[in-house]
Amino acid sequence: MNPNCARCGKIVYPTEKVNCLDKFWHKACFHCESCKMTLNMKNYKGYEKKPYCNAHYPKQSFTMVADTPENLRLKQQSELQSQVRYKEEFEKNKGKGFSVVADTPELQRIKKTQDQISNIKYHEEFEKSRMGPSGGEGLEPERRDSQGSGSYRRPQEQQQPPHHIPTSAPVYQQPQQQQAAQSYGGYKEPAAPVSIQRSTPGGGGKRYRAVYDYSAADEDEVSFQDGDTIVNVQQIDDGWMYGTVERTGDTGMLPANYVEAI
Repeated sequence: MNPNCARCGKIVYPTEKVNCLDKFWHKACFHCESCKMTLNMKNYKGYEKKPYCNAHYPKQSFTMVADTPENLRLKQQSELQSQVRYKEEFEKNKGKGFSVVADTPELQRIKKTQDQISNIKYHEEFEKSRMGPSGGEGLEPERRDSQGSGSYRRPQEQQQPPHHIPTSAPVYQQPQQQQAAQSYGGYKEPAAPVSIQRSTPGGGGKRYRAVYDYSAADEDEVSFQDGDTIVNVQQIDDGWMYGTVERTGDTGMLPANYVEAI
């Protein structure tokens, strides 16, 4: 069945049919709404499903609005709502699903570094090199015990004083541990007590600012939020650093691509 023309309403036969703007037209009926110039598929412009020539194509006009305090407040409120909604969606979808990411050399390097960091043997060799042969020999057995059991060292420290430390040592034991930590560049055990991890950071070392939120994935890592200041930062390799979060006092390893130098 042949359709009817959108302009004259008569039957349109295949030899003179023009299918455009979701309608059927006679070739003679397919002309500009303003100047009646006959159009074709190359020179027409559609507006509200009506054909126009280039000269008479309707142009959209915009209304100027004064920047009154109320309009400025609404604009600022809209921007804040947009940012809050974006952060909510980001936090909700973080860690869920998968995204197609180009396998660039930078991402390959980051993946390789993370695989090395997650290896237990890598952690042990790193801690040995940090503590050195003189200071790390006595603490290495306790570190291995704490990694194997996943518990704090406080019970072990309470049992050790009767064997090799005088009676007055428990009062002075905590400052000794803090001095040892400061002598090794602010390094602290991953499974150390909360009172030791949250000691006041020193004033030396490099300072960095967090540009993303990060949640610790291992015991020897630290968590921080966007905008936090990281002090006493030391470079481990291209992908990881070691430092102290100034807001919380926690000390540990952190990814280098989540912070920037101040």
